[in-house]
Amino acid sequence: MHLSFAAFVLYWGQGPKSKWETQMAMTMNGEVELAAPREVVWAKLNDPEVLKASIPGCEELERTEDNDGFRAVVKVKVGPVSARFKGRVTLSDLDPPNGYRINGEGEGGVAGFAKGGAAVRLAEKGGGTLLTYEVEAQIGGKLAQLGQRLINGTAKKLADEFFTNFAKAVQG
Repeated sequence: MHLSFAAFVLYWGQGPKSKWETQMAMTMNGEVELAAPREVVWAKLNDPEVLKASIPGCEELERTEDNDGFRAVVKVKVGPVSARFKGRVTLSDLDPPNGYRINGEGEGGVAGFAKGGAAVRLAEKGGGTLLTYEVEAQIGGKLAQLGQRLINGTAKKLADEFFTNFAKAVQG
């Protein structure tokens, strides 16, 4: 997995006057090999119960009425900041069982916000599936003030936890 921050961290004046004034953009990409056929991995990537069990801190995850995504509540802790994010995730560019684009936006109250998207691709590899992803995200508010090293470490930890949990669900 490769984590890197985009070229900018924006700070205005002597400090933020609102949660929207401090923002940080980041990108993350990686790949994971799963010991299951691509069709099985695709089905699990679209199963709310599997996703809820795989996403660290996920308290609620349900399909939206228009069936193009999910509503979610996720509790996360990044250093000293703990937040419960409520948001919506939409799926687009659906290409079963090869991949899709996922976009999401969430509000974490005084902790700030997160929004972004990811391209997820599935390819057959050695009797299993290679899942690759490219994520771009923006965070704002107190979370963005925590600094690159802490955000990097937390993002990597959460991604590792997700894929460990997801691999168990796919193979079990």
